[in-house]
Order: sequence, then structure tokens, then C-alpha cells
Amino acid sequence: MIHPMDPVDPKDQQPLPLEGITVVAVEQAVAAPFATRQLADLGARVIKVERVDGGDFARGYDTAARGLASHFVWCNRGKESVALDLKDPRGLAVVRRLIADADVFVQNLAQGAAARLGLDAATLCAAHPRLVAVDISGYGATGPYAGKRAYDMLVQCEAGLVSVTGTPEQPVKAGIPAADIAAAMYAFSGVLAALVRRGTTGRGGPVEVSMLDALAEWMGHPLHHAMHGGTPPARTGLGHAVIAPYDAYATADGGRVLLSVQNDREWRRLAEQIIGRPELGTDPDFATNAARVVNRERTDAHVAKALGALTADSALERLEAAGIACARLRDVAEVAEHPQLAARGRWREVGSPVGPLRALLPPVTLPGGGEARMGDVPALGQHTGAVLRAVGMTDEEIAALRRDGVAA
Repeated sequence: MIHPMDPVDPKDQQPLPLEGITVVAVEQAVAAPFATRQLADLGARVIKVERVDGGDFARGYDTAARGLASHFVWCNRGKESVALDLKDPRGLAVVRRLIADADVFVQNLAQGAAARLGLDAATLCAAHPRLVAVDISGYGATGPYAGKRAYDMLVQCEAGLVSVTGTPEQPVKAGIPAADIAAAMYAFSGVLAALVRRGTTGRGGPVEVSMLDALAEWMGHPLHHAMHGGTPPARTGLGHAVIAPYDAYATADGGRVLLSVQNDREWRRLAEQIIGRPELGTDPDFATNAARVVNRERTDAHVAKALGALTADSALERLEAAGIACARLRDVAEVAEHPQLAARGRWREVGSPVGPLRALLPPVTLPGGGEARMGDVPALGQHTGAVLRAVGMTDEEIAALRRDGVAA
């Protein structure tokens, strides 16, 4: 269900933070598009430059969103699509004209490609001192991995995320593009910081973000654990390496409920009110977290037996009443109908070439500042003509570019 936000008195409403900011993006896949989508949601005008022969290759990942690619729908709402061949000097000249009037430029082309086109951050910022120019790469511009191909799964492996995710027997990658998302969010915050600095100094400047750097930062806890404690954290599936009970347990109706006992007081309540064996609260084999970790299998067996006799709803109700942290293990379809998201009015509809599509509001809410600008998902080249006319090209010049395959 789609819910409007509470109305704001017009006299109290502030503009979106990035209204008046123009962003040009030569981008593909997830890392750069997700970063610039955040900027568009906050009011920036984002001009997305795509290839004439199919556009951003994320458009072809799947057809799950009513014929559109789910990655593309997620990362590209609210943008203007301009299709140009940057290998043709005329197409590249158009992009340079757009950049000359822009506040921000973002690119995540293959390593070295932007520099060959003169679209790297250093070159552009030298020519346009107020411009904030962002280079997003897999491994950074220097070092032995600079030229290495970098896809999300590969960077997850290089950053060690896969080594701490999964079961003791099997490491697994995260089910979302964690390396892409990490780079995207640091690029987004980097742009905001650079714009704040420009407001003080009048100068923009380069912003560099690599997927490896971003995801390695997110690995801070296991890194510090291993570097300073001497041992890497163990893979424990849904469990916890140093806390018990902390896992998912099957219920009588086929559901799975997760719970986490954080201290010995909670364990005593769990033993009495859920397991029905208060003596376990003081039994030396279970009375302390250290003991429960040593006796993890027996601890889990007690919890599993108790929850296995209850439905998921009943288990969650009783755990909440006992003050035990708990959650339902939901699949993606269940998240789409999550009662908390519905109750807080987090769903909207965005336009697209195939009609309205559901989408979540961005996580950051700015009360009194107007709702996020969740614009349409663009068709390939949907805005080419309008954008080229805005930079002074005539209809005849645009027609010539389209005839020669330089624009679409």
C-alpha cells in the first residue's frame, strides 16, 4: 500500500538539499549509478550518459521488473538518459559541454578509459576548478591491482568478506553487491563533503573511491579482531562466534525465528519462560555465556526443542514478552510486505517505461525539507534531444548525430 507522508505547511518546507546542483555521470552497473541516484533523490539534476548500443549494460541483467532489469530500476530513477558514442569526437565534445556547466561529474569506466578520454578527475578539475569530479574504480589508480578487472564478487573475495561469511564448511559471498554498494555510499558522501568544502573555498576537486578500499573499511571489526587478537573470526552461519544462544531455530509451522541472548540475566529468563527449565539458568554448564559457548550444541538443542513446539507467531510473542531480542527470518517477498515498512509509509511508486513500479523511500528522512525526489526510471536516450538542445545544438545537428550513430 502506498502512503503519503504527513503534510508539511508550505511556509515551513525547505527545498531539497541538492536542488540547483547538476551532475553528469558516465556510469554503468551499480557503484556509480547507486551513488548518483542518492544525489537525484536529494534534488540534484542527474544527466546519465549511456552507450548508444544498449546503454548501461545493467539494463540487460534481467527482465524481472515487468520487463526491465531490477538492478537498473533500483539504481537509476530520477535521471535523464542521454545516449552518446564517446569514441566519436562529436559525442565526446557534447559530454565536455555538459561537464562545463555541471557541479559534479562521476565516472566508473574501466581503469584507464576515462583518462584516455580526458574525463578523469584530475584532468577535469584542472580545467574546471569548481567541479567536483569522482573517479570510482575497483582497486584504485595505483598499485599492482590498478588494472585488474573488478566485479563485486571478486572484490568481496579480495577484501576478505567471503572469508567471514557462510558456514564453517563453506564460505559464501554476500547476497547483495556489497562492494558496489560500499563504493557507492562513499562516493555519495564524498560528493557531499566536497560540495560543502566548495561552499567555503569556492573550489571543487577530485574525489577518488575504490571498491576494495570501501569494502576493506567495512571489514573493520574482523580486521581488528585478527590483527590485534591473532585469530580471524570464525564463520558461524546465522550464529555468533562468541555468543550463545544466538542463531535461527525452526518452529512448528515451518518458520524460522532468530534470537540473541546478550547476557546471563536474559538467559535465565529464556530458561524459565521459554524453555520451561529454570534450573538451566544456574546450571554451571549454561549459567554463563562462556559456558554456553563451550556447550553450544547442548544450548542450541534446548532452545530448538522449545521453539520447535511453537508456531513462529507464538514464539515471537513469547520471546518479546520475556524481553529476548528476536526476529523472523523473512524471504525477499516477505520483506516487500513487511508490516513495519507499510505502517511507516515507506513505499512509493515511480514511473518507468513499463508503468508505475514500487520503490522504497530513501532511508534518510529530512522532516520539513520535502520528500525525496523519486523520479522516473528513464528509457535509453529518452532525454537526448532535450539535453542537446539545452546546450545549443540545433535539430539538424541532433538529427545528423543520430543518423551517424553518435547519439540515440
